[in-house]
Amino acid sequence: MLIYMLAAAMTVAMLIATVFGLHQEAGRVRARANTKRLEGFGPRKPYRHF
Repeated sequence: MLIYMLAAAMTVAMLIATVFGLHQEAGRVRARANTKRLEGFGPRKPYRHF
């Protein structure tokens, strides 16, 4: 019985870790997509008054 409880606990822990990892990866992809969208056609050059 103890083995089954440990196996169930490890399964739940691995599922939680997988969901957390997928959530972090989705955040990285979303941030990268937002950055790409804001860049436009090329790198922005700072406007300077000379």
